[in-house]
Amino acid sequence: MDAIELLESQHREVEELFSEIEHAGEAATKEALFEELADKLAIHAAIEEHQFYPAVKAQRTEDILLEALEEHLGIKRVLADLLKTDADDETFDAKIKVLKETVSHHVEEEESDLFPKVRKLFDKERREALGQEMSAEQAELEEAGNAREQVPGETDQPASI
Repeated sequence: MDAIELLESQHREVEELFSEIEHAGEAATKEALFEELADKLAIHAAIEEHQFYPAVKAQRTEDILLEALEEHLGIKRVLADLLKTDADDETFDAKIKVLKETVSHHVEEEESDLFPKVRKLFDKERREALGQEMSAEQAELEEAGNAREQVPGETDQPASI
């Protein structure tokens, strides 16, 4: 799978989890779904920050990448706050809504601005190679478990590329 296809598939997984959280009735179900969402978002941000963004950094993408890193920081801050909030807390749903809106905005910008530029800069072979590197890091992070636990330590400043 090429790098962009991998990221887009992760975007769809996250969208589905937001929908499941919104329709979950019990706090325990919301909590379990949120933990899965938090892990997926943490892993997604990590592979973008460690692999994808540095690889695609070019004059035509640098402004988009700097904004994307700031968006990641905002997402991580909301995630960190949610990790400290019980699913039955009256503010949980509101925080999930803010997280969803922030993630949706980020996804829209990546898919409409960044990914088309990367498709022009990188041929399919290069995107496939990058996708393999990203998938390998994703597998390592999934195997380690609880990627969400790293997020609170990543909220002081945006990642560098």
